[in-house]
Amino acid sequence: MPTHETPLLLGAPPGEALVHCIFIHGRTQSPEDMAEQVIARLTATEGIAFILPRATGNSWYGARATEALTDVTREQLQRSVDHVRGLVDRLPRNAAQPPPLVIGGFSQGACLALEYAMRHGPWQGAMVNLTGCRVGTPACERPFADLDCLPVYLTGSDRDAWIPVDAFASAAEALARARARLRCDILPDRAHEISAAEIAVFDTILAGVAGGVTPLR
Repeated sequence: MPTHETPLLLGAPPGEALVHCIFIHGRTQSPEDMAEQVIARLTATEGIAFILPRATGNSWYGARATEALTDVTREQLQRSVDHVRGLVDRLPRNAAQPPPLVIGGFSQGACLALEYAMRHGPWQGAMVNLTGCRVGTPACERPFADLDCLPVYLTGSDRDAWIPVDAFASAAEALARARARLRCDILPDRAHEISAAEIAVFDTILAGVAGGVTPLR
């Protein structure tokens, strides 16, 4: 899998932002899809720089998230995690207190954000995983980090075709063991999409982070 591509930047310039938000698209999607399906539906956007990564071939790794990890999947996943890490490392940090960071995503992007956190968390800010889980199965050896009360929002649905409820529940357990400040929402009958209820919580998290208030308290 080649190196991933240049992200789409929306909102405040990163060097002037109160908050940086990296939001990662799902499989077969694009940053433009996330701009339409997520960012355009938010209201708490003033002073926020949105960095929307772009996967080469519109996929961060080839396997389904719930399949056992292979050497190929591990390599692809690590390359994608490293790509997100590079975006974080390149964020402007000129101020004595760098802006807080919200990392999130939808579907495969939510899974990638969670895997990033389990390697490089915690950070000052929050994480938003809209329809996400850990990549691999409980039998796989996977990284694990102490998230030290990082606010995390995790969602799922009983009707989601890509992230089954047991994978969602396993991710919730892992985040609880990682000491995340965790809110979980299961949205009955919701298809593989982003609901208004999820957008509303995401809005609240962004507003809290921008206002210096710890979200999900």
